[in-house]
Amino acid sequence: MDKRIVIMTVGKTHSGKTTFARALEKRLTNVTVIDQDVHAAFLLENYASMLPKRGPNRLKYALTQTIVDYAIKETDHHLILCNANLRRQARSELLERFHKNGFVRVLVHFDWPDDVLKQRITNSHRRKDILRTASSFKEVLQFQDGTVELPHTKEADVLFTIKEHEDMNEMLLRICQLAQEGS
Repeated sequence: MDKRIVIMTVGKTHSGKTTFARALEKRLTNVTVIDQDVHAAFLLENYASMLPKRGPNRLKYALTQTIVDYAIKETDHHLILCNANLRRQARSELLERFHKNGFVRVLVHFDWPDDVLKQRITNSHRRKDILRTASSFKEVLQFQDGTVELPHTKEADVLFTIKEHEDMNEMLLRICQLAQEGS
């Protein structure tokens, strides 16, 4: 494989990041999805006594970082970072690491209205026990209202924005084309 791509999702809770990542995983070959919700659930089930009571979950971040480092150095996979990634500086620092390792960097911004997200939360069956700093996804959404730093075209090689459900299939197709162009 000549060029690897890293796809980083950006969006509030219940905006479709995981659904998109799993759909893309089915269409691409040689791809790994790295999802911090999966890591949070694993830690909760296996290392609950080690989780911090307050503050950042450094154990989850360390696990994610270890997996990212391994995927960069030890595999030839395309990577999908399926997290909220709401802060520009953190996104930029991570994307710069991928740039240094020869990846084509793709940001996929999920820009849904809050009323749509609230409806999705109401109908959700996602695990709530992985939440540490909030009691519900509704509370997470309220917290995220003031924290989203919109992606800018200078952050990555490619920026896609999904504003409605119909955009998803087109973005999946375009990312698959990017992957094929690099191979």
